[in-house]
Amino acid sequence: MSQIKLKPSLFNTPVLFLIFNRENLTQKVFDKIKLVRPKYLYVAADGPRVNNIGDIKHCAETRKVIEQIDWECELKTLYRKNNMGCGPAVRSAISWFFENVEAGIILEDDCDPNVTFFQFCEELLVKYKDEEVVKFIGGNNFQNGIKRGAGSYYFSHYPASWGWATWRRSWHLFQPDITESTKEIKSGKLDGIFNSKQEKEHWLNSLARAGNESDNIWDFHFYYAIWKSGGLCITPGKNLVVNLGFFDQGTHYFLKDSTKTNVKSETMHFPLIHPDAIAVDVEADKYTFHHFYSHSIQRALRLVRENDLTTIFTYFKKRIFK
Repeated sequence: MSQIKLKPSLFNTPVLFLIFNRENLTQKVFDKIKLVRPKYLYVAADGPRVNNIGDIKHCAETRKVIEQIDWECELKTLYRKNNMGCGPAVRSAISWFFENVEAGIILEDDCDPNVTFFQFCEELLVKYKDEEVVKFIGGNNFQNGIKRGAGSYYFSHYPASWGWATWRRSWHLFQPDITESTKEIKSGKLDGIFNSKQEKEHWLNSLARAGNESDNIWDFHFYYAIWKSGGLCITPGKNLVVNLGFFDQGTHYFLKDSTKTNVKSETMHFPLIHPDAIAVDVEADKYTFHHFYSHSIQRALRLVRENDLTTIFTYFKKRIFK
């Protein structure tokens, strides 16, 4: 009986892959992971939901995708028997990951990376390993083609989490309970983060809502942890990860929004050009807030243009009556 010879590993930075019940999306993202052949792969899967017979089948099929590993790989899995929910499942999986590694890359099942995303993260994880103020390396750029500075990336207050990397030292700041955020923001302690009263008010409300929805939300909790610590985030000059899950039976229901849903995957060029200083690009953050997060009139008009009335009605119905 002949023995199958595995391909050698190519990539040394640990990767955490978060999966659930979407085998088709999981396959697409796993195909990208296979291209770099990480030596250390961690896979965490939430369990099927109660009384959801379809989940039993789809969760099993999704986990089978991981069996396609054909390279030398130290695989560790955290496969949940029962469903924890989007918030607890993700944050507990990331905590598990950083119990085992000092630094690594995190990809969810619907975050499709350009292959250069991996090298981008790896190089910057090494470069800023001991730079305490740098807390997060993102894979997303939502500047609509606007070039920010002369570097391959810029520094931001915003940690976009559709494909990202960080260190154990940063994740240790995470708090599952952020009810204190309202008091902290009102006190003015985070005023250095926000560029306007509108932005401050937006995050005052968004973090309060996130604190009450911890079963479904984890990312805003990490935003708050980074902001509270005075941390900065790296944003690539090109968009390196595309979110495939907007309209694919995801936990969250989305409206079409060209700022988010029309972004393309781009290729990062090496060697990287590093910014002259570790300082936030204020204009870039203003743009991110007004075009990505805010509930401005301009954004509202864009959403009305890009969605039909039935879709808009369904979106707000789900948000109000969830």
